Amino acid sequence: MISKEENILFAAEKLFAEKGFEGTSTREIAKAANVNISMISYYFGSKEKLYEKLVEYRMNEGQFFSKDILERTDMNEWEKIARIVDQFTDRVRHHKCFYRIMQREQLHTQNPHIVEFLKQTKIGFIAVYSKILEIGLEKGIFTKNPPIYLLHSTVSGTLFYASNAKEMYKEFLNDTNAEDVFEEKYYTELNKHIKYILKDLLGYEENK
Repeated sequence: MISKEENILFAAEKLFAEKGFEGTSTREIAKAANVNISMISYYFGSKEKLYEKLVEYRMNEGQFFSKDILERTDMNEWEKIARIVDQFTDRVRHHKCFYRIMQREQLHTQNPHIVEFLKQTKIGFIAVYSKILEIGLEKGIFTKNPPIYLLHSTVSGTLFYASNAKEMYKEFLNDTNAEDVFEEKYYTELNKHIKYILKDLLGYEENK
């Protein structure tokens, strides 16, 4: 059961993804969430604060799963990397609206609060990758030490580009399957592809 606050956030998320921040009114958000417009002021204060809260809400979800994986003791370091890729792929697939917003923000945001929050969130992800890589190298699980910031860019950049290009690739492949069938296959192959790249970059051998 989602809260009233989350209901407004999720309704706004769809509209922001479709129309952008400037193109979305608080009246439209209230209508989509089926609430009185005064509820937006009550929970968030303004459309700007609602937008900031949405970014924090989704990004904190992502940071939570990565930090949780870092602390697992029942996985080796490659399994932790693989699990992060699984989780990240799943989030990009199932939260398309939010990641569409984020890609727009990367290019055009002028909100200093969001700029700083995105920067700190990225640094947090890079710190998780860095710790896993450091331990994996010490244990001999990984034999290569690539620039950690580029490792994160490889994962996120590949995911975002491929997600945006999904319909183009469906047409290119002349795939006549239903959309949900193609999407399942597409993201499964994308997930495997990213892991193949990371294995090579990290010098990880499956049966070592």
